[in-house]
Amino acid sequence: MTNSLTLVFAAGVLAVLYGAVQTAVLMKASTGNDKMREIAAAIQEGASAYLKRQYLTIGLVGILILIAAYFLIGVYAAIGFLIGAFLSGAAGYAGMLISVRANVRTAQAASEGLAKGLDL
Repeated sequence: MTNSLTLVFAAGVLAVLYGAVQTAVLMKASTGNDKMREIAAAIQEGASAYLKRQYLTIGLVGILILIAAYFLIGVYAAIGFLIGAFLSGAAGYAGMLISVRANVRTAQAASEGLAKGLDL
């Protein structure tokens, strides 16, 4: 493996580790009172429904693009597209999952002071 490729993989691993640490810190924060948790649950439900609908549509279009890539460009392009599409979807799902859970925690921290909300 070349030095450049090693650097790319190391940067990716470090980015994932940083994200995991930040997520763990965030998830330890208070979720506020019952009303805040109720609103947060409704937001999470809506975000989940939105994401399912979007991924269904994107998945159908993606299948067409995958088939076209396979026949027009080749098997390696199709495999690359499939891997990229899957990882992009996983990143989008993880981002939505974390962000909707972060909202209520940030709101609770901000209710204790602007600095606390911004620090979280």
